[in-house]
Amino acid sequence: MTPIQLIIFFSLTLITTKILKLCFSAINARQNRKTAVGFFHPYTNDGGGGERVLWCAVKAIQEENPDLQCFVYTGDHDATPQSLFNRALDRFGVTLLSPPKVVHLYKRKWIEETTYPHFTMIGQSLGSMYLAWEALCKFTPSYYFDTSGYAFTYPLARFFGCKVICYTHYPTISSDMLSRVRQRSSMYNNDALVAKSVWLSRCKIIYYTIFSWLYGIVGSCAHLAMVNSSWTKAHIEKLWGVPDRIKRVYPPCDTSGLQVLPLERSAEIPVIISVAQFRPEKAHSLQLEAFSVAIKRLDSGLSKPKLQFVGSCRNKSDEDRLQMLKDKAIELNVNEQVEFHKNVTYRDLVGLLAGAVAGIHSMTDEHFGISVVEYMAAGAIPIAHNSAGPKMDIVLEEDGQQTGFLACSIEEYADAIFGVIKMSETERLKMAAAARKRASRFSEQKFSDDFKAVVRPILSRVSR
Repeated sequence: MTPIQLIIFFSLTLITTKILKLCFSAINARQNRKTAVGFFHPYTNDGGGGERVLWCAVKAIQEENPDLQCFVYTGDHDATPQSLFNRALDRFGVTLLSPPKVVHLYKRKWIEETTYPHFTMIGQSLGSMYLAWEALCKFTPSYYFDTSGYAFTYPLARFFGCKVICYTHYPTISSDMLSRVRQRSSMYNNDALVAKSVWLSRCKIIYYTIFSWLYGIVGSCAHLAMVNSSWTKAHIEKLWGVPDRIKRVYPPCDTSGLQVLPLERSAEIPVIISVAQFRPEKAHSLQLEAFSVAIKRLDSGLSKPKLQFVGSCRNKSDEDRLQMLKDKAIELNVNEQVEFHKNVTYRDLVGLLAGAVAGIHSMTDEHFGISVVEYMAAGAIPIAHNSAGPKMDIVLEEDGQQTGFLACSIEEYADAIFGVIKMSETERLKMAAAARKRASRFSEQKFSDDFKAVVRPILSRVSR
């Protein structure tokens, strides 16, 4: 045997041994599977609507089946059962029946967007499979529940013998994303360099088309898929091709806690609030620019409104983005009218919402828009993007009364901000009351009831 043949032989032997070892690990984990629910949520401190869904889902499972233990797979190494229990209460006002068990993950860097400067979607998707392998080898539950949108982990979870349930906030890829690449529109998920190049745009269309096909295959492995809006449901049904397993369950919004706030606003200076994680797709810069345009239209004798940014930072990229917003506020000469509140507690968030006359939200194709509902429940007039969840499910008329404003461009947002500020108190109260009534359709109790109704059949089948 030649040296090259020996190298090939030993390489194949090592690869085969590694594969067999991994398979035996999976088989062993499958045999030792526990009757429990494992929630795959690598970022349990992201502070967004996804985390609220996690804790409300854990609570609903605990209420539906008290004997079924809940485990949370997390990459936050300081997380403990008690700290997560406290966080659910302090940050979201959700009281769990008991602290969840914790499974710590140490491969989370493989799903970080910074790990993949190029081909980020496929990189993070494959990385999620590696992270899920670590999770399922450490603890294999009967029910694998993904609350973070990592669809590429579903075939793996089925390989480990789990029933796969997911709550999908938005499709990883959609026809809207493909359309923007075809139209060569520059956005946070379509680099300007790509948008300017015909050749690069064509390559990206091929990449997106292949990824869509793969995403459809892995997504169809879910035994039950809950989605958060009409927009998400339409896209997921088209991509995954299993409409009978897809159920729309609106996400839990804190409407009951916020609806007790008075609709009247006593502050002399009108406050516009913006509640969103400091992520690129939230388009905070657009809000700043629109705010700058709106206050320039005000008469010099009137009090200038205040814009409050409230959000959480997941990592250094978010911290850098927050600093860029602060710099932009100075550049636009509105820094005296702009405040930034980072990683606030639930109690502080409620206090800030109680003082706002309006709430602004500017993400394009926001799958749902929990913060928009929170604005409405708190009595703040919503100003949201004219697309997806806010357009199709939330900012709709209630009993024939307008409940808020929809906008797309800087000018349209500026018009809406100016309109709210100049609105008479009687008119504002009338619109705020209608918005609050509509917000009750998206309460935590409604989520709990709908959630239990759709998971009950799959839980009872496996429990027998």
